[in-house]
Amino acid sequence: MSLVIIIFSSFYPMVIYQALGTIGEKFPQSKLSVDEMKDSLRMLLVLWQLIFGLVIFIVCIIFTHKIAGPLYKLKKYLTNLRNGYSEGKLFFRNGDYFQDVADEVNTTIETFQDHFKEDTVYISEAAAYLKNLRQTVPDDKKVVINEIVKRLETIEERFEEFIG
Repeated sequence: MSLVIIIFSSFYPMVIYQALGTIGEKFPQSKLSVDEMKDSLRMLLVLWQLIFGLVIFIVCIIFTHKIAGPLYKLKKYLTNLRNGYSEGKLFFRNGDYFQDVADEVNTTIETFQDHFKEDTVYISEAAAYLKNLRQTVPDDKKVVINEIVKRLETIEERFEEFIG
């Protein structure tokens, strides 16, 4: 993007330079002073263009940093969350873009955690009920109930890992 801006910004100095050349051709009596002005103006325009290009480059780097930084942090946060590492809330640096995305991710995670807390209570109650029930069922059904209880406890552990 900065390259496009620099290329388009070079048209203005070229137009000024050509206008001075046209003035020098139309008014031969002032050609010498116009040529001197063109030479000094050429250096000024080149210097101006270099400074402008550097400023545009720096501005583009800053804007890119404010966009790429939060996206990188969001990707890292989601990867860690998927791998079971909860880092707490997602925060971006002051001045970064996408602060609303961080807020939305945090709200979504909190909602999931609240639902998982509710589900964990229900799963715990269901597992306790099945443990009591296996004492009254025939032996061939106890194997199935034991497997269900194990799976419920595994699910409960995963939920508790996620909700912290």
